[in-house]
Amino acid sequence: MRAPIGLRISTRRKALGQSQAALARTVGVSASYLNLIEANKRQVGGTLLQKIATALDIDIDELTGEAEHRLIHELIEAFADPILAGRGFGLDNARQLVATSPEIAQILATLYRGYTTANANADAYANRLRADPLLSQLLHQVLSGITAVRAGAEILGDVPDLSSEERERFVTSILREAGSLSAVAQNLIGQFDQSSDAGRSVSTRREVDDMIFAAGNYFPALEAVADKVRLKLEAAGPINEATLVSGLESMLGINVLRTARKGDGKSFGYYPEFRTLWFRNTVPQSTRQFQMARLFAEMLHPEALDAAVDTPLLLTDRGRALARRYLAAYVAGAMLFPYDRFIEDAESVRYDIDALSELYNASFEQMAHRLVTLRRSDAQGVPFGFLRSDPAGRLTKHFPLPGLLLPHTGHACPLWAIYSAFRTPGQIVRQPVRFLDGSRFLFIAKAVTRRSSGFTDQALPHSVLIATDILHADRTVYADGLNLADGQADIAVGPTCRLCARPDCASRQEEPFSPTMTPAPALRPA
Repeated sequence: MRAPIGLRISTRRKALGQSQAALARTVGVSASYLNLIEANKRQVGGTLLQKIATALDIDIDELTGEAEHRLIHELIEAFADPILAGRGFGLDNARQLVATSPEIAQILATLYRGYTTANANADAYANRLRADPLLSQLLHQVLSGITAVRAGAEILGDVPDLSSEERERFVTSILREAGSLSAVAQNLIGQFDQSSDAGRSVSTRREVDDMIFAAGNYFPALEAVADKVRLKLEAAGPINEATLVSGLESMLGINVLRTARKGDGKSFGYYPEFRTLWFRNTVPQSTRQFQMARLFAEMLHPEALDAAVDTPLLLTDRGRALARRYLAAYVAGAMLFPYDRFIEDAESVRYDIDALSELYNASFEQMAHRLVTLRRSDAQGVPFGFLRSDPAGRLTKHFPLPGLLLPHTGHACPLWAIYSAFRTPGQIVRQPVRFLDGSRFLFIAKAVTRRSSGFTDQALPHSVLIATDILHADRTVYADGLNLADGQADIAVGPTCRLCARPDCASRQEEPFSPTMTPAPALRPA
């Protein structure tokens, strides 16, 4: 589903009245090579694509058609759903619809999101009704309470010669049962709300994805806020843990407390009533610094966060709350890892995340987070997507990369490096992959353990993956030793098993939705 970049370059060049020879001289390639690019016979990316975009005075996103690409992915996901699978719609239909009627295509994608959210809610309720022993117990308590209240009321109504003491005893019993029934009913409602929340989470994550995608994961107003706070702190010295602790106390009246005790099973938290930010002693320094920086963002400039989430792309209060959390973390990253210095360091070490971690005394995940935000138009880094998985394979965080279909929830393709990294914890796993549509990416993953627990606690690892289009891979240290021009070594992958149309994959865990493919005769043995 790669966008016709060559055609877009040709169209833009002709609109500006430039010749192929003139553009070729400007970007430093031969006219014949530029002719091959415009004919879509050569791939273009990285520095050359940036030079062409600058020469044509156009955003890279417009050249690559990333917004259209993402919309095509959403339509394919909708067409692959069982409710539409029998219609026979596929990639060609999605491309044609996006090309000829993009507004209708966007409406279909929005309707499908609403459908999946409603379906998830219905499934959550059904699962509760079928299998949840707590729900069964609560319903039993409701029935018992109703029976007790009814029995007491019938006695009061049918037995006229009760003494005043007996009547008072029955009334007291009815009131007690009614109070208990009310508490059980509230608990029951809470269980259904919890199920509904689980169903809505997918929809709210997509709202946040839309916000991030529309901004190119770069928020200049928040970068400016981070610079402003950093300058205030640097007046007292270099940014480090001591400076942050001192700044919280002097600027906000907030104390930082270290303790050996747990707090409701958490490793850190903020108590606004006591103006105290606390950490367990086992929380690493990189986490302490990041959380202090995030508190600065939330307390010093709430108006900037409010303005950033004031967008029609965020449709719900839950979506705005989730986006606000993400943006506060964004400011924290921008405070600790200033854009200009960070991108210069990233380029100098060729995006070696471990080297950046040592340089900034930060975690692997924090460095990966900052890398995905280096999208300022005049100083763009390598465009990365981001995924995080728990040991069970469930995806717990992701930031979208245009052109790459990242699952919003559940599990990704079992062949992805994010899972193989668990077999070699602490080591980088790199993986060139090819999707069925011919798009190619470089995956870089590492399984790490956040040591924020005590000796008696279970320290679970998680795996972090960053991904970039193969066209940008040569700008990274992770491409060294790989023949990126030869795709023979690429791993054939899909997004998830349900959305993958490869008929011969031995690693398939679920049958596909795709109507264009004959299902495999059987899943591989467990």
